[in-house]
Amino acid sequence: MDEDFEVKMSPLCQPITGDERTVKVEIYQDGTGGWLLEVVDEYNNSTVWDDPFKTDKEALDEVFHTIEKEGIGSLIGPETGVSH
Repeated sequence: MDEDFEVKMSPLCQPITGDERTVKVEIYQDGTGGWLLEVVDEYNNSTVWDDPFKTDKEALDEVFHTIEKEGIGSLIGPETGVSH
């Protein structure tokens, strides 16, 4: 894979809010025609799907499906710098 490709962000990137929590959805091309999905929470934790999607719309649909099935809290990690 050529490491020198320009990252192309999807116009479908957006914040999603539910249960008074917000995550930022980032969808970008992988350099080989697929779309990568990353969700960043309020603490800057990142959830990245392993496999690329055929379209950016499929990636966005997956985020909505995950939130519907598991809740937005499933995409939010621990607050950084907090020890338990």
